[in-house]
Amino acid sequence: MIALIGVGHWGKNHLRVLKELGVLSLVCDLDEEKRKEYPNFTSDVSGVFGSEDIKGVVIATPAATHFQIAKQALLANKHVLVEKPLALNVKEAEELVDLAKQKNLVLMVGHVLRYHPAFIKLKELVDAGELGDIRYIWSNRLNFGKVRKEENVLWSFAPHDISIIIDILGEPERVSAMGRAFLKKDVCDTTLSILEYDNKVAAHIFVCWLNPFKEQKFSVIGSKKMAVLDGMRNELIIYSHELNHRNIKGYETIKKEGEMVSFENKEPLAEELKHFLECIKENKIPITDGKEGLRVLKILNKCQESLNYGK
Repeated sequence: MIALIGVGHWGKNHLRVLKELGVLSLVCDLDEEKRKEYPNFTSDVSGVFGSEDIKGVVIATPAATHFQIAKQALLANKHVLVEKPLALNVKEAEELVDLAKQKNLVLMVGHVLRYHPAFIKLKELVDAGELGDIRYIWSNRLNFGKVRKEENVLWSFAPHDISIIIDILGEPERVSAMGRAFLKKDVCDTTLSILEYDNKVAAHIFVCWLNPFKEQKFSVIGSKKMAVLDGMRNELIIYSHELNHRNIKGYETIKKEGEMVSFENKEPLAEELKHFLECIKENKIPITDGKEGLRVLKILNKCQESLNYGK
């Protein structure tokens, strides 16, 4: 059975899916008022770790608490799915990865887009060469909120995009970022991060929680075709635009209608949690294991260093 630690904004989604899967054993949260909502409730995390019936935990608490709670869980021999980011610094993340390995426990990070059927289909198209050589990737993750006090928008929004970009392109050679803080000093409300590769391929990640509307778009530009994953519409569209070299005047652009690509209609979070349960049962390494979480964290750190340098 699984315990859920943290029933905030995103934790409630974990709660719903874990109940649907029939594996939720205990809910833990510091807010005693939530005891009225959940019959199997505790505000004492030690009660979670002391139960032999609980085999794994899902940690959906503020980012600053991830390391300590995940470490306690692993030391108590519990399998762990922790929301992104894995930790707030590389040393802590490495400690969690090493501890999980020593104890032969599952350590998984909630990079939920890796389990999105549309992204899985997009990755298949990329791997099959349908888009040609990848030239450029851009990602926009915008919303009006949720504004956080404990972390900036880079750490709140960008881990998802970094995870899927490095799944396609691998780890970048160079990273840079710029951002602006409007609501609270030194806490960026909008950032633009650039990931550069030696083959001249680049990816940009634009995130903002002060946007008038919600947008989640991820685009891969290839030499043959272009793909756009629209998270809000739950669509994957392929464009076969053409460029014809003319003369000194430049290129002739030939635009074509986008082609909708079909994919399985499954909830990404449900797929993620089912994968966690499967990894526990079969002793498998998760797609988004601790090492993958560490790779994302290292890129986040480099982006943050670039932001700090640009102040």
